[in-house]
Amino acid sequence: MATRIEPPILLSRLLIFVFAAMVVVLGVLGVTLYNMYPLDRPQIFFLMTAPQNNLDIVVAEMVPNEGEMFDNFKRTFIREYIRARNEIVPDARIMREKWSNGAEGVVNSWSTSEIYNDFTKTNMWNAWMSGVPDFEFSCSVEFETGAIEPRDRAGTEYSVNFRYFCSDSDRQMDKKDYKIRVKLDMADGTQIKWGERLNNPLGIRVSEYVIESGNGDPLDTGYLDTTGITQ
Repeated sequence: MATRIEPPILLSRLLIFVFAAMVVVLGVLGVTLYNMYPLDRPQIFFLMTAPQNNLDIVVAEMVPNEGEMFDNFKRTFIREYIRARNEIVPDARIMREKWSNGAEGVVNSWSTSEIYNDFTKTNMWNAWMSGVPDFEFSCSVEFETGAIEPRDRAGTEYSVNFRYFCSDSDRQMDKKDYKIRVKLDMADGTQIKWGERLNNPLGIRVSEYVIESGNGDPLDTGYLDTTGITQ
């Protein structure tokens, strides 16, 4: 019949289809292999889950969305830093975790070594980290609109205004207003530990923490002097 396809012709057409599919697969594989090299490439490392505690990460400069998003990130970072450093909850496990010098300690991860060392000299840090049991004392931080404003054109130094108040099971202390000058260290090529990548993916650290008004460090509430917890 006129429409019949002879076996050799059918076989040749099948082979052409198979070879075409192989060429496509090899092409995709070749592109994939090409994109894998060199292996020294930027990675969104906070999406990775395999523990690599022996590695250091070099953070290169990244300014998304023409700097506007980065500025919002810095303001958010400062707000969370102030909270992590000053807010207190009556739970020793939580306090020791966030104030520790390990990878899970966010204050340590977000501070230069000098700033963190100054932080560890406060009586409240020593009270929570010395192994005392939980005590009924808590402190909160409140920010109003416009509480964080830049002080230089480079966007590394900020003024931070916040309200701080503490309470225990018997009373609430008077609210106090504080103004703090914060300077950020955002040097290109900053190294962070692999374990810190989730807490500080862009490697920003506080390099200056100066209390300009509020009569001393917020953590020096005087509460410990009246309870004898640190004695």
